[in-house]
Amino acid sequence: MATSAIMQSTVAIPLTRVSNRVSVNQIVPSSYVPRPRSATLLFRCMAKSSKNEEVNPVTAPTPSPKASTNVFDLLAFSGPAPERINGRLAMIGFVAAMAVEASNGQDLFAQISNGGVPWFLGTSMVLTLASLVPLFKGISVQSKSKGLMTSDAEMWNGRFAMLGLVALAFTEYLKGSALV
Repeated sequence: MATSAIMQSTVAIPLTRVSNRVSVNQIVPSSYVPRPRSATLLFRCMAKSSKNEEVNPVTAPTPSPKASTNVFDLLAFSGPAPERINGRLAMIGFVAAMAVEASNGQDLFAQISNGGVPWFLGTSMVLTLASLVPLFKGISVQSKSKGLMTSDAEMWNGRFAMLGLVALAFTEYLKGSALV
C-alpha cells in the first residue's frame, strides 16, 4: 500500500556530497575532519502516493450461503441429518430405557417386547420431523450453537448415547437380567 508520507533515508559515511547546491560548510561544522574514503553504504526507501490509486473501503464480511435444502443432500451418508437424528434418538432412548429399568426392573428387551415398539416409532417420527424442519428452511445447526450447548457437544453426546444403548443391551444379554 502506498502511504501519503514520503520517506527518504540516506546513510553515508562521510557526508561529502549534498544535493541542491548547498555547500558542505552549511551542513558540516568547520571542526569536521574528513576521514579517508572507504566503502560507502547508501540506503534509500521511498514511498509516494499516487492520486490515481483507488482506496478500497473495508466492508463487512458476506454471510455464508445457506445450507442445502435438498432432501437427498440432507439425508446423504455425510449429510447433516442422519447422525444428528440417530444421536437424538439414542439420547432419548438411553435415558428412557434406564428410567424404566430403574422404576420397573425390566431389562431393555422386555421393555421392547411389552409395548415399546409403538413408543419407539412415534418418538422416532416426531424427532425426525422436528430435526428436519430447520434444515429444510436452510438453517445450519452450527449457526445456532453458542456457549455450552454446541453442535459438536450434541454430536458427541449422541455418539456416547448410541454406545451406551449397545453396551446396555449387550450387558443385559450376557447377564440375563436387568442392569439395575
